[in-house]
Amino acid sequence: MNEKILIAEDDPAILAGVSDLLKLEGYGVLEAANGAAAIELYKKSRPDLILMDVMMPLMNGYDVCREIRRSDEITPILMLTAKGEEVDKVVGLELGADDYIVKPFGIAELTARIRSALRRAAIRKKMSSSDIEETELMIGDAVIDFGRMMVKRKEDEEVPLTPKETEMLRYFARNPDKVISREALLDAVWGIEPDCDITTRSVDQHVARLRHKIETEPSKPRIIITVHGAGYRFSRSDPLP
Repeated sequence: MNEKILIAEDDPAILAGVSDLLKLEGYGVLEAANGAAAIELYKKSRPDLILMDVMMPLMNGYDVCREIRRSDEITPILMLTAKGEEVDKVVGLELGADDYIVKPFGIAELTARIRSALRRAAIRKKMSSSDIEETELMIGDAVIDFGRMMVKRKEDEEVPLTPKETEMLRYFARNPDKVISREALLDAVWGIEPDCDITTRSVDQHVARLRHKIETEPSKPRIIITVHGAGYRFSRSDPLP
């Protein structure tokens, strides 16, 4: 095991404790006491996973996540939040966070979440480098360019996709004409256990935005179709006129 984990935490006791634990588990550890330091360490060392407190000085976890996701959609970002702390998990998920861990947490839970996130990241890296079939996907008058995270239309219009929108489209494309639940999307795209509020709000908001980018009539979708009471179905057999 030689993965590097960046820990960004402004509480010295928690930072030291988590750092010691992960070193004992065999991980290489980088430590940052605030968000700005986390960005600098990320750029310098390119860790395999980021474990980051939401509330930090100089730059909070959301700002750090937003900055990293501008150029990196694969490195897992796990957010730490104190029990009872009011944070908007939906905002974090939409910015590209992969999971939330509530403090205080147990050793087994933390290490299991880290292993799971690293495993999913390895799969995404493999797919992004070898899945030639999904480099571009044509749907009606739109072409999804996964490599550039862009929707291209016949009128030469290019519409950017966010990392999570790109991941969602990849997942839909691998499962055409199947009914996919919101819980399955949340697990596949964000890699976290479903939470009813997050599932409904975040997944539905992403679908709504994707429809505006790939559908001719977003109010009458023919590509990402709602299956009431069940989830969504991605249709490529009914092309746009």
